[in-house]
Amino acid sequence: MNLEKIITVGGKPGLFEIITQTRTGAIAQSLIDQKRLSVGAHSSVSILSEIAIYTLSEEVPLKEVFQKIYDKENGEKCSISPKVSKDDLEEYFFEVLPEYDEDRVYVSDIKKIIKWYNILHSKDYFKSVLAQDNTADATDEEE
Repeated sequence: MNLEKIITVGGKPGLFEIITQTRTGAIAQSLIDQKRLSVGAHSSVSILSEIAIYTLSEEVPLKEVFQKIYDKENGEKCSISPKVSKDDLEEYFFEVLPEYDEDRVYVSDIKKIIKWYNILHSKDYFKSVLAQDNTADATDEEE
């Protein structure tokens, strides 16, 4: 599983994995309950690999933000609930990404990132990605 195949669909909770392309869109499967959904051209869809978080100097890809959370949590699920207070969420996110732009990254965005991280963590996304990265690093060293 990679972020290029993981999407969020407007009006639908959670994350979805693209299963196959169709003439008019795609078929996606929920990472939460495994239900399938037809996503048409009229649907509001965001691909996680194309999402970035604003910082004071640049935009940081969501994959890097997830990696920072993973490192902070020592490979565990988020230690903070997305339902805690606004101040607690901002404090946590400031620890993860100290240079994030507080004017353009809203608390609702932080909540989504934490929820998405936990969903991906429950599907062992980060372990599979780290295994792929380690394999790629080993191949690079052999050359």
